[in-house]
Amino acid sequence: MPSKLYVGNLAYSVSNDDLRDLFSQAGEVQSATVITDKFSGQSKGFGFVEMSSSDEASKAISQFNETELKGRNIKVSEAKPRESGFGGGGGNRDRRGGGGGGGRGRDRW
Repeated sequence: MPSKLYVGNLAYSVSNDDLRDLFSQAGEVQSATVITDKFSGQSKGFGFVEMSSSDEASKAISQFNETELKGRNIKVSEAKPRESGFGGGGGNRDRRGGGGGGGRGRDRW
């Protein structure tokens, strides 16, 4: 059964291939994806690697957690399932007004 890993604290220069190459040292990599901003394409500094078995995933965690990749100590752990919904947010939904904004264009007609 494949096992998905979270990989955090990635340097912005790390690519999908870099993740695949590194994690293949621990076993068969099903997929390796660096998460990027959908508008700019810039890395968000984390990604996911799916190993072909839970044993290989455990090996990858112990082998690569807190090791250096492109100048950063990466964090490797079991990926947690994404929570459903759109997040908590909390309060202030009906708050109106707010602070000015420096007056830019306020008096222009």
